[in-house]
Amino acid sequence: MSSSTVVITDEQTPVGTGPILAVSGLGVEFNVDNEWVMAAEDVSYEIRPGEILAIVGESGSGKSMSSLALLGLLPRNGRCTGSAKMLGNELIGAPQSTLRKVRGNDIAMIFQEPMTALNPVLTVGEQIREAIEQHTELSPADAKKRAIELLLMVEIPEAERRYDSFPHQFSGGQRQRAMIAIALANDPMLLIADEPTTALDVTVQAEVLELLRTLNKRLNSAVLLITHDMGVVADLADHVVVMEKGRIVEAAPTAQLFSSPTQDYTKQLLGAVPHLGSKVGGVLTDVEVVDGRLQIHEEYAEEARVAQESQNASGVEPALELVDVDIEYPGRFRQPPFKAVSGVSLTINPGEVMGLVGESGSGKSTIARAVTGLIRTSGGSITIGGTDITTLSARKLKPLRKKFAIVFQDPAASLNPRLSIGDSIGEPLLLHEKLGREELDTRVAGLLEDVQLPVAFRNRYPHELSGGQRQRVGIARALSLRPDLLVADEPTSALDVSVQAKVLELLQDLQRERGFACLFVSHDLAVVELLASHIAVLNKGRLVEQGSTEQVLKYPRDPYTRRLLAAAPVPDPQEQSMRREQRSVILAAGSEE
Repeated sequence: MSSSTVVITDEQTPVGTGPILAVSGLGVEFNVDNEWVMAAEDVSYEIRPGEILAIVGESGSGKSMSSLALLGLLPRNGRCTGSAKMLGNELIGAPQSTLRKVRGNDIAMIFQEPMTALNPVLTVGEQIREAIEQHTELSPADAKKRAIELLLMVEIPEAERRYDSFPHQFSGGQRQRAMIAIALANDPMLLIADEPTTALDVTVQAEVLELLRTLNKRLNSAVLLITHDMGVVADLADHVVVMEKGRIVEAAPTAQLFSSPTQDYTKQLLGAVPHLGSKVGGVLTDVEVVDGRLQIHEEYAEEARVAQESQNASGVEPALELVDVDIEYPGRFRQPPFKAVSGVSLTINPGEVMGLVGESGSGKSTIARAVTGLIRTSGGSITIGGTDITTLSARKLKPLRKKFAIVFQDPAASLNPRLSIGDSIGEPLLLHEKLGREELDTRVAGLLEDVQLPVAFRNRYPHELSGGQRQRVGIARALSLRPDLLVADEPTSALDVSVQAKVLELLQDLQRERGFACLFVSHDLAVVELLASHIAVLNKGRLVEQGSTEQVLKYPRDPYTRRLLAAAPVPDPQEQSMRREQRSVILAAGSEE
């Protein structure tokens, strides 16, 4: 690509308004084994007041590193070239004393993981006050007053009291709001938001995006949004820059990029994003906004209820059945026990895929671990293939483990780093079927082919594989004993969108080919829609709704399900704008109940 600066304009950009930030020919390199390796090259763009510019791309595309270079935050083995001017003042190559004045004052950054970015030994209020005192001459009392005002601005409840709370006493969404408060402490002209919603639930994500949108309009500041989530881009950004392998491949206004992308990579990126409602023909069909008020067509909910009752009465022996399951975690330090799951009942028939959805803390993963015998229940029964596993000892449960398997969220943590890929996949076969070396090698080679990995990978180790390849190994290991039930616990949440699409396609193909039942745990409703024939919705440990995928997505009966669906972003700016209005009405209706 040529080194000319990408300048994107539209009718809303004030004529004659100069850019807050002008980046031209920016390059980032790292010294690895005495060789300079390119991380970003020839990156050029401009951001003007009031604009939100999104830089998108997969892991390794250079989007985060090119942004860290603006503030001189590269690791010691990194260097950058080119130009980045903040209101005409050069940042690249500027002394650290100059950059320290810029950081947190003119340019502020919201980091991806607030728990690691916040200091665990200082209260949240002290950290906001510290950011104020570094760049102003306010007294400690006035700085504290300003910090409380910022907590109120980012909608932290009981701001004065929460000033003295530590980061671990905040929820994930509240920690991200606290990070935004620190970033806004000195009214910066440019806010760099690096994956600000990646670790958040869909409802909390919607709240944080709404907050960023509101603050951007109120303060007329510019926002540089770094993300791989095209739904977030459609919801928030005015303009988009697409990066691949360290270079900009396309740049355009958001609506134009989504409606008519010109580059193959952009088309591939957009094509890999699951679109909520594409399979069932839209979501929240029984909900309508009329004159700013919510109308719910009850006849659809009644049809859904009758259809669900007939499905439950199918008479087939279930692959998995939960009846009134309770799960408690014992209390510590004189605290009472915590009931994570309460009275959950659900049924998965052979060959069915059920999506289990809900926010963090709803009990999804707890149920997944109980189903695979990794944690004990405190009440109810879990029956797999006609056997109640809750009454079995560990010794009696071991032979039954051939019937079910689990794919974990983080394949890097679930694979033994000391075992080769072949040994990891073959370990269940060795333990349960006592195969000889020759037959074991044949089975492992077949499993690698099933998950579309080269047979030569059997001699590699987990750290030598990409995230998507490691997840394929996890799937091969889980399917090695040909289980009747597969439990997949957020198996694609840590993957890039294109890698996620390939893994999901692989799971679909294997499920159709082998016919196993599957409990698919996820917070991503678009992914669940793609895979699942049925959906169960959890809220605070209780099952609030279940039914066919079409029933739950189009005709949700529970207000919580409606809020969940309305909060999920879709990769379509026009549709997302309408969904934002629908969500605000649904939330308003919920607050009136």
